Amino acid sequence: MKKLFVFLTVAGMLTFGLNTMAVAQDEAAADTEVVDTLPAEEPAPADLEEPTLTPDYEDQTFHYILKEQFIEGGPEFMSIILLCLIIGLGLCVERIIYLNLSTTNTNKLLNKVEDALKTGGVDAAKEVCKNTRGPVASIYYQGLDRYNEGMEIVEKSIVSYGSVLMGRLEMNLTWISLFIAIAPMLGFMGTVIGMIGAFDAIAAAGDISPSIVADGIKVALLTTVFGLIVAVILQVFYNYIVSKIDGIVNTMEDATISFMDILIKYQK
Repeated sequence: MKKLFVFLTVAGMLTFGLNTMAVAQDEAAADTEVVDTLPAEEPAPADLEEPTLTPDYEDQTFHYILKEQFIEGGPEFMSIILLCLIIGLGLCVERIIYLNLSTTNTNKLLNKVEDALKTGGVDAAKEVCKNTRGPVASIYYQGLDRYNEGMEIVEKSIVSYGSVLMGRLEMNLTWISLFIAIAPMLGFMGTVIGMIGAFDAIAAAGDISPSIVADGIKVALLTTVFGLIVAVILQVFYNYIVSKIDGIVNTMEDATISFMDILIKYQK
């Protein structure tokens, strides 16, 4: 009886173990099938080769775009507008350098002239003016050169020579203003001629195509844009030069009044 009980117990344990192993194997097989049926993992973004963004305007500099638009505008009028810009800028630079060299410290010069008059007389004062650059020193020299002829002659000489120096300061300003005016006019002329060409293309095609109209208008308006840009650039330099000349002229007038007072004082 005990043997039978033991036998049944061992048989039951073996049956339970076999069932457990079978269930475990079935679950493992099911997991394997699930893993096999899963889609393959996509490669990581790092493994993918990143697309290189090379837009059309990424490598184009401002000078390249400007040159491209200049070529599209046509060489007939664009070259003339560019020539106006080059010549106008050259004249502006020349005026700026000349005006900067004409600027002097009038108070310092006036003190030197007064000290020279005290110690060495008119000749020493003339030597000081001769060794100093600028229109103020030239006016002083002109007044000292006529010192012995009376104060009335000195005053007339200073006024006359001051007008001559003002003309020298304003030299080439008319040419700069001419290029300021002519650059947009050339641009407008190129626009009108370009519009005429666009209408001729429309008439030849027999249809108002947006591409024909857009291209023609774009090319026509480029000349106006460049002409206005040239005019704006030259106008800025022109205003600076005019303000510089006004400052020098005001300084000349103030310095001349002080100089006349010194001459009158030493004449007595």
